[in-house]
Formats: sequence, structure tokens, C-alpha cells
Amino acid sequence: MDRLPGFRDFYPEPVPTADAWSADLRRHIFNAWSATARRYGFREYDGPPLETLELFTAKSGAEIVGQLYNFTDKGGREVALRPEMTPTLARMAAAHERQYKKPVKWFAIPQLFRYERQQKGRLREHFQFNADILGESDRAADAELIALLIDSLRALGLTRADFVIRLSSRNAWQEFFAQRGGNAANAYDFYQIIDKLEREAPEASAAKLQALGFSLDAVRGFIAAGEPTAELAAILHNLAARGLGDFVKVDYNVIRGLAYYTGPVFEAFDVRGEFRAIAGGGRYDNLVKLVSGGKVDLPALGFGMGDVVLAELLKERRLAPKLVASLDAFCLIEDETLRADSLSLVQRLRDAGLAVDYPLAPAKSDKQFKRALELGAVRTVKVERSADGALLARVKNVATRAEERTPVAAVLDLLRRG
Repeated sequence: MDRLPGFRDFYPEPVPTADAWSADLRRHIFNAWSATARRYGFREYDGPPLETLELFTAKSGAEIVGQLYNFTDKGGREVALRPEMTPTLARMAAAHERQYKKPVKWFAIPQLFRYERQQKGRLREHFQFNADILGESDRAADAELIALLIDSLRALGLTRADFVIRLSSRNAWQEFFAQRGGNAANAYDFYQIIDKLEREAPEASAAKLQALGFSLDAVRGFIAAGEPTAELAAILHNLAARGLGDFVKVDYNVIRGLAYYTGPVFEAFDVRGEFRAIAGGGRYDNLVKLVSGGKVDLPALGFGMGDVVLAELLKERRLAPKLVASLDAFCLIEDETLRADSLSLVQRLRDAGLAVDYPLAPAKSDKQFKRALELGAVRTVKVERSADGALLARVKNVATRAEERTPVAAVLDLLRRG
């Protein structure tokens, strides 16, 4: 029986095939994300994978329904598997924002679902690092979020030779649109055209722009000039002060197609242009107010970074670490009369935080040692009884074969000494 199209199985290393997904690499990525977020003072949150359909249509419109796993549940409610995390965050923040000091800095690593065509870098499910700041309108918050994105990628070994943050502004495009007599009723269509400039044929873009009263040459001239607005200049100055300025460039090709972005927006791309966007985000100051029906008004901004493109990028750049099974010790049980004493030692070592395994059933000595090698054990430990009846342990370094004999009570200290 096969898994559903667009979904993944994650195997422990070594994975069975070259294209199989690694649970160990996923954990490596998650650990880097969460550790970096915590260094920046972000706190972890989560929400349910199933939400009311209205939560997503309120944010993105009825057209998003075609991209969702949605259904009517047994209680007659219209529900959907979450395609993104930000609406859930907005709902949670609106419900209890008074309980938290501002600004709120939260992160999550949810699994998200979209029923759409599979392609390179995009599946029907993925995990995503979401980081958001709520309750702060100063541009320092935008810079803080972009710095977190940069350091989350650097934590995985990527450098400025691997990725760039392309920084833009919805406000800059709104000014461009208004100054050239754009009709407000056509604004969303205009932004959609800009968002697809790099993916559509110039002739198609030109025709669409002309229908709205704009020329492709004027749009390209604005993008080529790349003059930072005052808000973008403040963000760039903040990042430069951290020594992160080389990771960011102003690029008005980035506009972010989602209708709720209200200010600075950004996307992370690999420098060689071989992959889809690694991450994207920006300011969405109106979303909490929308989700709360006008009851709560909080400025907000955030980004999302999926695991699919990132894992592919790490493997292509040979930055995925060597992920192998490892144990601090494997307890050999060659004398079954000492199994209970061996289990007692195993439990004490595990209680102390060490990774320890042992043979579940009686087995020959060579088979047990082979199992220790397979599991990447640093040492083997074998409980013995001396001539006077005392319990001793024979501790062997698997790599050097150096061996020590010590009282069982001293095994933990010996293993901790390395």
C-alpha cells in the first residue's frame, strides 16, 4: 500500500533510497530553527492542525478553497487542514493578547497542508518554521525578524555565498501605483502582475499592465533603480550595525502576492537561483484586526521557511551533516545470570542521560558486538562477577579497543570522562 501523492515518509539514517526523506536531517533542521529562535528571545507556540474554513477564507478569500484539504465534519462544521500558520497565530493573539507583554515574539514549527500540483520544492505537505512579532510598529522589529531569518540559515552552515535576502516594500509599490494614476479597484490585480514578472513572458506582463494603464518599461525602471524608501533604509541601517548588511539587497521584484501584506516584505533566495524561494514574509498589520472582527488591532510581521526547499539546498551544497546512529554505550550480556544486574546498570545510565542499548534476547557474543557497531556505540559495557562475588564492569572503547575494568558503581563516571 503506497502513501498519498505529495506526502512523505521520514526514515532514520541510513535512509533506504537516495530520494527518501531523512528523519534525522529533519530533526537537525528543527533543532537549528528552534535554537536560533530561542537565542532571539522567541517563545514557542502551537495550534490545531484543523481549523474552521472561515479562518482561511477571511484572510485569503474564497479562491483559497481550491488549494485546501477541506470538508464538513460530523458536527456539520466547515473545516480545513491548515495551509499556513499565520491565521492561527492571529486568532490566538486576538483571543488572549492582554495576557502578554508587547512586543510578543513567538515561533512555531507546524506541519502544513495544501492540495495543489506537486513540483520541485513544493509538496502537498511540509513543515515550516514560522516566526512572528506582534505589537510593535517600529522598523527595528522588521530588522530583528530578518536578522533571525539570516541567522537561522547561517546556523545550518549556509553563508552569504549561498543565499540573499531580497527586501522590498508594499508601501513603495502603493506609492508607485497611486502616483501614476492607478485605479484602487485594480490594485490587487496590479500586485499579482508584479509578483509574477520573473515567471511570466514579458509580452504577457506588458499586456496585463497596459490593460491597467501602466507600461512594463516604467515598472522595470522602478525596479532597476532600487532606491530604498525611508522605512527600508532604517531596516538596512539596523542590519548593517549587526554586521549582516551583506546578506540583504533591495529588490522591488519581490512584492508577495498575498493580499494582507502592508509594508516591508522580503524573501530569501539561493544565490545561484537553482531553487524556489527558501523563505518569505513581511508586515501584515491588519490581519489580527480582520480575524478578530475589529475587536483587537495589533501591528504584526512574520516569515515562514519550509523544510522541503531547505533540505534540498543543504544536500546540494553538501551541508547536510553525516547523520548516523550513535550510542554512549552498548551493554553486552554474555552471561544470562547477570541480565538483571545488567538491566539495573542500563537503567542507571539512562537515568543519568546517556544513550544506552542492550540485546533484548540472548545472543552470541559476536552478534552482540556487531549490533553495537551497527548502532554506533562509543563503548561496550559488560557486567561480570569477580572471584569474590563483587560486580564489576568491563568497559571497552569500540574505536581503540582500549579496555578498563571498574566497579559497576563507577561506570557512569568513567563514561562521562570520555
